[in-house]
Amino acid sequence: MATFDIYSMISDRILAELETGVIPWDRPWTGCAEGAFSGATGRPYSLLNQMLLRKPGAWFTWPEIQKRGGRVKKGERASFVVFWKQVAVNDQDPATGETKKKLVPMLRYFNVFHIDQVEGLQLDKTPAPAAVREHPGAMKIIAEYIAKNAPLRLENESLSNEAYYSPVFDKIVVPTMNQFTDQAEYYSTVFHEMTHSTGHKSRLNRLSSTAHFGNESYSKEELVAELGAAALCNISGVETKKQFRNSAAYIQGWLGALRNDKTLIVKAAGAAAKAVDFILDRPAPEYT
Repeated sequence: MATFDIYSMISDRILAELETGVIPWDRPWTGCAEGAFSGATGRPYSLLNQMLLRKPGAWFTWPEIQKRGGRVKKGERASFVVFWKQVAVNDQDPATGETKKKLVPMLRYFNVFHIDQVEGLQLDKTPAPAAVREHPGAMKIIAEYIAKNAPLRLENESLSNEAYYSPVFDKIVVPTMNQFTDQAEYYSTVFHEMTHSTGHKSRLNRLSSTAHFGNESYSKEELVAELGAAALCNISGVETKKQFRNSAAYIQGWLGALRNDKTLIVKAAGAAAKAVDFILDRPAPEYT
């Protein structure tokens, strides 16, 4: 019964977060600290933007250069970086006519100049050294699950701009720990993909062969995976307020694809509970 209470608590807290309104989701990983970064914030750019810029070091927008009293050298040309911005729009249900807020990702870009292209500019911010450290409780859960479920493997040693579980190759791929600035977000990402992996046909056989990005089966599985991740963060002791709110934001995004039916969180919690019990290798209690 205590186990079930954990999932009920997680679901209730997620629902409480959603009642506060639209929550922007923040992708928790970036590029490597040794690559291109924003000279204004000291934050590394995403791996995609680091590949686009092709040169490590500080980059500034034109307004940032002006603000700092610098000037672009004659003949220098700007490069550009891209980013996804979550924009809240009104979404009308064609069946009921009801209008609700929906987060829509929009691709934006802006021009930047490398510090070598600028004169009269002092660099005052640089990427902080990787602050993420291993968490014993979370590491134990991951190591034991992977060891007991061979040939499942975790690939987290190479720079990556995505996190996913591949049922075909039975592998989990996540960015390196050094691409994260928050310990809890790293483990939440790993736990999310681990929860997906429990759906493999050799385990709980939950993954639908007809699921594809954006359809109902895929969206429901994302709810299961994020609820599983939130529960494992709580159980392992790695949970933080920031990480939990980002989980709520992620769930909110997928609820939008499911017409904001919040009862789906409660329904998905049952599947998430079974997945977490499987990961922790403990008998599933009778859920009532």
